[in-house]
Amino acid sequence: MIVQKYGGTVAGSPKRIKDIAERVIATHEMGHQVVAVISAMEGETDRLLGLARSMAGVPDGREQDVLLSTGEQVSAAMLAIAVRGMGHKARSWLGHQLIRTDNAFGRARIKRVETENLERSLKEGEIAVVAGFQGVDEEGNITTLGRGGSDTTAVALAAALKADECEIYTQVDGIYTADPKICPTANKLRYLSYEEMMEMISLGVRALHIDAINFAMTGNVQLHLRSGFTPWEGTRVVKERRDLELIVARVTSDKEQAKITISRVPDKPGLAAKIFGPLAEAGIVVDMIVQNVSEGDYTDVSFTVPRDVYKRAEALVEEVKSLIGAAGVKADPEIAKVSIIGRGMRTHAGVAAKMFQALAEEGINIEMISTSEITISVVMREKHANKAVRVLHHAFVEKRETV
Repeated sequence: MIVQKYGGTVAGSPKRIKDIAERVIATHEMGHQVVAVISAMEGETDRLLGLARSMAGVPDGREQDVLLSTGEQVSAAMLAIAVRGMGHKARSWLGHQLIRTDNAFGRARIKRVETENLERSLKEGEIAVVAGFQGVDEEGNITTLGRGGSDTTAVALAAALKADECEIYTQVDGIYTADPKICPTANKLRYLSYEEMMEMISLGVRALHIDAINFAMTGNVQLHLRSGFTPWEGTRVVKERRDLELIVARVTSDKEQAKITISRVPDKPGLAAKIFGPLAEAGIVVDMIVQNVSEGDYTDVSFTVPRDVYKRAEALVEEVKSLIGAAGVKADPEIAKVSIIGRGMRTHAGVAAKMFQALAEEGINIEMISTSEITISVVMREKHANKAVRVLHHAFVEKRETV
C-alpha cells in the first residue's frame, strides 16, 4: 500500500492534475493499493482567503474553514474524474468522511482516522483520492489543519492504514545538505532520520508540516520526499539513518530571527519568570536564551524571537523593565541563526570546536550559542549567514573528515 501526497504546486492546473492521474495509475498498475492525497491547486487557498477577508477583516474561524476546505474538494474531485476518465476505478473522499479533529479552526489537530470504508474501497480495486488539509470535529463542523496540513492528512492516513510508504510530492526533489541556492555544492540526502527531520523543520526547513513528522514517528511510517515533476528518487525519512559517517546531515540558516537584550537585570530569583511570562501569555515563542555572568549583582539577558513579532516582544519587555529594575531594552532584527544538524554528532567529539574554529577563521563572530544532542546553533550578524553556511558545509560535508 502506497499513500501519495501531491502539493499545490504539483497540482497547479488541470493539465498537472492529469499528470498526477497518470502517475497514480502507473503506481496502481504495479500492483499497489494507492491512496492519493491532494492539496488545493496552486494559489487557490490564498484566493479563498482573500474572498473571506473581503467579507470581514477578521473572518469567523468556523466559516472560513468551510470556505477554505472547498479548494481541496475541487482538486480531489478533479483527480478522481481524471483517473476514471483514463479507464480506472477511483473514488474521492473528503475530510469529514475520514478525519476526526479537535475544534481549533484554522489549525485543527487530528484526533483519529476512520478507515473502515476506505479500506473496503481499496480492496475493491479502487484508487482512493482524499482531499487533504481538512477534517471534521466531534460536532460535525468542518475544520482545516493549517498551512501544509495535507502532509499531515497523508501521513496520518499512512499510519492508520499501516502503509508501506508515504510519498510526498512537491516541487523539490528531496532534502539537501544545505540550501542549493546558498551553497551550490550541496548534495541530496538519500536518507534522514525522523529526529533529524524534526530538527530541520523546527529550524526553518520547509519540507513537511511538523504534525506530519510526529505521525510518522509514532506510526513508524517511511516517508519519501520527492519531486512531482521528475521520476527520480528523493530523500527517505526513516527511523534510523544508516550512513552515520556523515556527521552533519544539514547546514541551515534562519534569517527570520530577532534578538532582544535586557541590560542590568538584578540577579535575583524569580525575575526570569517575570520577563518571559508575559511573552508566553502573548503567544510569542522564545528560542535561544543567554544570561551573562553576574557582575555586581546585575546581569544581562538576551533572547531570540521570530522577527515578525519582535516589536510586540520589545514592547512587552519594556513594560516589565521598570517592574524588575532593569536598565534598558534593546531590539536587534539584523541577526540570523545558523545551525548544523546530524545524528552522527552524538558519537563524535569535537564537533562544536570544529564549528567555532571554521567560523573564526573566516572572521565570523558568534553572538549566542545553543546546543542539543544533534544540533548546534549560533547567532550572528545576518550579513554573514550565507557565508557561514558555505564555510560549515565545506568543513563538515564536503571534506567528510572525522572530527
